[in-house]
Amino acid sequence: MNIQTEKRLYTPEEYLTLEEKAIDKHEYRDGKIILMSGGTTNHNQIAGNFCRKFPLTIEEQEYDIYISDVRLSIPQHGVFTYPDVMVIKGKPIYEGKGRTNVTNPSIIVEVLSESTWYYDWTDKFKYYRSIPEFQEYLLIDQYRFYVAQYFKQEDGQWVFKDYEGGETVLKLASANFEISFQDLYQRVDFELDEE
Repeated sequence: MNIQTEKRLYTPEEYLTLEEKAIDKHEYRDGKIILMSGGTTNHNQIAGNFCRKFPLTIEEQEYDIYISDVRLSIPQHGVFTYPDVMVIKGKPIYEGKGRTNVTNPSIIVEVLSESTWYYDWTDKFKYYRSIPEFQEYLLIDQYRFYVAQYFKQEDGQWVFKDYEGGETVLKLASANFEISFQDLYQRVDFELDEE
């Protein structure tokens, strides 16, 4: 079923009912239903590489990692979305019935695409920052060796750091984990995006 995104506002309940039957994924933003763009093979490869390397136990702390099919609910902004990768420290906290809508990621990873990069850097990051458990945000470029990292300090301020170049190693601030760009970008073909 395709959702007809008319120029009317939907309730969260209407959106969730429509989304259950939808063929494509849609984001919900304060009454509006927006079709999410499809990912490229490079996009998918990068998200999968991150997931494969991230350990589920770090220093006796349990983590769960979810990739793009688990929906994130952000009640403060009236948003439902599907981050490329979410890491939850401890147990997931669900909104509503079932196990579809989580509310408590500590790390979110977005693989940047031409159609979404501006939104991922601006409004989406603002929405994510309203999540109390949220500690770290990674924006991974799929067209070159580049990652932007934001991490939350104890005083609530966010610090920015970026990484560039094929020999780089990305080190997380909120978990004892690092990944080389060689592993993160394994089997990614930048030339595909030049065609």
